[in-house]
Amino acid sequence: MTNHQPSRRHVLAGLGATGTAALLSGCVTSSSSSKTSSKGAVTLQSNLSAPQAKAAMQDVVAAYGKKGSGQVSLNTVAAETFRTQLPTYLTSANPPDVYTWYPGSVADAYAKKNLLLGLDDVWNSSPDLKRYSKALHTLCTATSGKKVFVPTTYYWWGMFYRKSNFAKWGVSEPSTWDEFLDLCDKLKSKGVDPIGLGAGGNTAWVASAWFDYLDIRINGAEYHRRLLAGEHRFDDPEVRKVFDRWQEVLPFFDPNGTAVAFQDASTSLLNGRSGMMLIGTFFADAAPKDALDDIDFFRFPVIDPKVPLAEEAPTDGYFASARTGRHEQVSDLLGYLATPQAQELYIKGSSGTVLPCHPDAKDAGTPLVKKGRKHIEAAAEITQFFNRDSSDALQPTADTALTKFLAKPKEVGSILTTWQRDAQKIWNA
Repeated sequence: MTNHQPSRRHVLAGLGATGTAALLSGCVTSSSSSKTSSKGAVTLQSNLSAPQAKAAMQDVVAAYGKKGSGQVSLNTVAAETFRTQLPTYLTSANPPDVYTWYPGSVADAYAKKNLLLGLDDVWNSSPDLKRYSKALHTLCTATSGKKVFVPTTYYWWGMFYRKSNFAKWGVSEPSTWDEFLDLCDKLKSKGVDPIGLGAGGNTAWVASAWFDYLDIRINGAEYHRRLLAGEHRFDDPEVRKVFDRWQEVLPFFDPNGTAVAFQDASTSLLNGRSGMMLIGTFFADAAPKDALDDIDFFRFPVIDPKVPLAEEAPTDGYFASARTGRHEQVSDLLGYLATPQAQELYIKGSSGTVLPCHPDAKDAGTPLVKKGRKHIEAAAEITQFFNRDSSDALQPTADTALTKFLAKPKEVGSILTTWQRDAQKIWNA
C-alpha cells in the first residue's frame, strides 16, 4: 500500500464503485444554473447532506471561488433523493455539471451509456492526480479505457460502539464469531439491544453491509465479487451459508431495525439503547462533536480463519455529465478537488473520519482515524459496498431480499430464488 490508499494487485480487483458518507439526509440549498451556455458557475450536485459534511462542502466551494479561476453553484440534495434521481439528472436535457458519487462499477455503468464526461485531460494535466496510487488510477478508468472519475476520500466500515458504554457494561471487543455471540449474550442480559441496524425508511441498503461482510468472511472477497457480477447465483449453497450464519445473530438485532433509518439507529447507539452497529464512518457526520472521542470500532468478526481477511473501504469523489457545456471550467474544478488543500479542507470541516486520496494530504490524525487506517492497511483484500461492487441498478434487489429475510428468516429459500430471478433481469438488461 501507499501511505494513503490500497494499491496491491488483489486490492485492485476489489475496488468497485456506496461512499456512504453521501448517504445522509439534507435539503436542496440552491437551484442549478443553465447548461446551455459555457458561461456561468459550474453546478455541483452534492449528496453530502449531513450537517457537517454539507458545511465542509460549502467551505471547499468557497475556497475554490477565492482562487479566481471559476465559480461553483452547490446544490445539496437529500441523499436518498439524489440516489433515486441520479439517472434522471444524467439523462436530462439540461443536467448539472458535476456530481458527488462513486467510482468503479457504478461510474462504469453510467459511462457505458455515454453519460459521463471523459476526464483524461484532467488526469494528464494534473500534477496531483499523477501522484495518485495505481489502484486509484485503475478504479477511475472505465471499460472504454477513459478516466471518468476523480477520487478524493475513502473510509471504512466496522462494528462501531461507544467506549464509555462498553466500559460501563463490562464488555470488550471480540475477534471471533463465537466471541461476538458471547458479547451479544452479555449485552442482551443487561437489557441492551446488542446490535443496531437502521434498515428502515429509505436506508434499507444498510442491511447489505451484513450480507457483504458475512459473504466475504465465509466465501471470500473473490467469490463475493463474482457473485455481484452475475458469475454465481444468489440461490447457490454458498450464499445459503451466509444466511445460516446471519440467523444465528438475528435474535440480537434491535427489533425496530427495519422500522427506523440508520440516522435514528445511530442515535440509539450514541444514547446507549443499542450496543454496537455495523456502519461506515459517515454516520459520525451526524454525531455531536463531543461524542467523537468516545467512538471506537472493531473489525467484523472472523468466521473462517482460512479465508483471507477482506474489509469494506469505499472510495468517494466526483464525475461529470457528458452533456456539460462547461468542459473547461469542470476540468479546472476537478483538478482543484484532487489537491491536498481541498481534501484537507473537507476533512477539517466534516467529522474528520474519512481518509484523503492524495498521498500528501493529511488526515485528522485522531486515534479513531489512525486505527481506521491500520484497519484498512491490514486487510488482505478490499471491497467497496454492495452497489459499488455491482451497480446502482442491482441495489434495490438486495434491499427487497434482505428486508424480507429480516422479517421472515424461515422463508430464506424462496427469498433467494426470487432474488436470483430479479438480479438476472438486471444483469440481462
